[in-house]
Amino acid sequence: MAINYITLVLSCYLVGSIPFGYLIVKFVEGKDIRELGSGNIGATNVTRILGKPWGWTCFGLDFLKGFVASFVLTALFFDIKEGLVGTQLLATLAVVAGHNWTCFLRFKGGKGVATAAGALFGMTPLVVLSCLLIWILVLLFSKMVSLSSIVASISLPLLMLLFHEPKLLIILGCLLALVSIFRHKENIKRIFQGTENKIGKRIN
Repeated sequence: MAINYITLVLSCYLVGSIPFGYLIVKFVEGKDIRELGSGNIGATNVTRILGKPWGWTCFGLDFLKGFVASFVLTALFFDIKEGLVGTQLLATLAVVAGHNWTCFLRFKGGKGVATAAGALFGMTPLVVLSCLLIWILVLLFSKMVSLSSIVASISLPLLMLLFHEPKLLIILGCLLALVSIFRHKENIKRIFQGTENKIGKRIN
């Protein structure tokens, strides 16, 4: 059983570490995304550099990483009939850690929003869809992806409470919200300074 847990965590971390944003920009432009725009390997920076179609492609792939970790890999290593909330919690933390601190890019990665959403969608789709709605509404009013992600992250554990999710899942939601806020700390500074980037500006 211990071997199963270790294998699951390592597998999820490696899946999360696949830097799709970096690979997409390298494939399309032959450039290093870390030297362009914000330097982040996530979908927002890919959108700035290559446009919305490639940005959404990156988002979808990062989302899929999370879903595969929390739903597919967990079921592969453990009996899904036994109830897997605790195990899925470990898988989610591992895949988000892989995305945020990827071993393939010297442990520098993205912010984990899309990957966390994919992981949680395998456990609580209604909460994820509600967070997505909040993300869209904040984006429409603010035009800032970072602010939308921060507000959606803060809403995550609150929505879990509202939907009466298990305590372990609520704890996971709190941890993911804290990680997201920490990863957005520079964005938060720019938001208060009034210098944060808004959508619609593409880098050539």
